[in-house]
Amino acid sequence: MMNNFLRNKKLIFDSWASSYDWLFPSVFYQAIHKRLLEYVDLPQPANVLDLGCGTGRLLQRLAAEFPQLRGTGLDLSSNMVRQARLNNRHHPRLIFLEGKAESLPFGNGQFDAVFNTISFLHYGEPQQVLNEVSRVLAPGGRFYLVDFIFSREVESPILSISSQTVKFYSPNQREVLGASAGLLSVNHYYLLGTVLLTIFAKPS
Repeated sequence: MMNNFLRNKKLIFDSWASSYDWLFPSVFYQAIHKRLLEYVDLPQPANVLDLGCGTGRLLQRLAAEFPQLRGTGLDLSSNMVRQARLNNRHHPRLIFLEGKAESLPFGNGQFDAVFNTISFLHYGEPQQVLNEVSRVLAPGGRFYLVDFIFSREVESPILSISSQTVKFYSPNQREVLGASAGLLSVNHYYLLGTVLLTIFAKPS
């Protein structure tokens, strides 16, 4: 069942990849990326992972902002990865790979920071994703989780979009999931509307 869920998600994003950077959602996400950078604190040099990287726009911004940064983008969609590679202005500092968030193809403690922007709502196994994020983060590393919440007052429901299940997580739900993976919630920041950034830290 989970394999079918991932396959369907992959097909949707594969079909969007070639025009994705010209669609309204991409313009909106770029505005979110700009706001996100106001809260990013990285060591120099830093090795970072962008989980659900899409066409690689966030990593491009990070590489321009932090000249010593090395980054890896991972996405389930092979077509998104292909577009990210075509757009890569910071090779070899940035690389892009196809893979699953639920089973990251990286060693323990490899990254100083992990980013996940408007992707977490798609994961069928959110706790497993957070477990993997915690595993690949170095002690003291940060996880920047950016996603919609349903509203600022209402607990998050499960909704069906394009026949695929997505879930919005309240700040408290995010904290509980993070704590179960050994990640401590540092703070929450609203970036645009109901788009919430939650910063987690892996204890040193």
